[in-house]
Amino acid sequence: MPKGMLVIISAPSGTGKSTLCRRLLQRRKDLRCSVSCTTRSPRPGERHGKHYFFLTREDFKRKIQRGEFLEWAVVHDEYYGTPRHFIDQQIKEGHDTLLAIDVQGAAAIRRKIPDAVLIFLVPPSMESLKERLAARRDSSESVAKRLANSRGELTAAKNYDYLVVNDDLERAVDQVEAILTAERLRTSRQELRELAPHAA
Repeated sequence: MPKGMLVIISAPSGTGKSTLCRRLLQRRKDLRCSVSCTTRSPRPGERHGKHYFFLTREDFKRKIQRGEFLEWAVVHDEYYGTPRHFIDQQIKEGHDTLLAIDVQGAAAIRRKIPDAVLIFLVPPSMESLKERLAARRDSSESVAKRLANSRGELTAAKNYDYLVVNDDLERAVDQVEAILTAERLRTSRQELRELAPHAA
């Protein structure tokens, strides 16, 4: 059985990454979603174990010491990490797995899993990004910090395999689906042994 494919989606805060991932999971029932851990507080409507595992800083640091994260980083003054066991198990069982993480985490995982598919989602403009962040009712200080960080994150886009502009959600989801289909058809992901006897 071919192993599963790890798909990483990164984006500046406020670009619509979570919404796009939800829509993608609705469309592709075969796609698994990895739930990250974080020390930040839940936003309205977020549930522990579904959107994130919300941990105290002490619990998070204990998990770091035990080597339970595939990667972890501090983003916007909060800890974020990817549980190692779930990813390893899903890939081994042949399931494609979706992971929405920041650029630091994506770079760390690319070093450990070179054939991971990295997709960078960008807003149509910095002005639209500012409007989206303001609409989330975060503090003006938080919006300013996230905008400043987003400029640095955008420079990391060149390290990704694909760039998708989220100016229209359905079109962006279509494009990500096309990427997944193309990646699944790569010869390096196929079980060519079964075809070999017929190749002559």
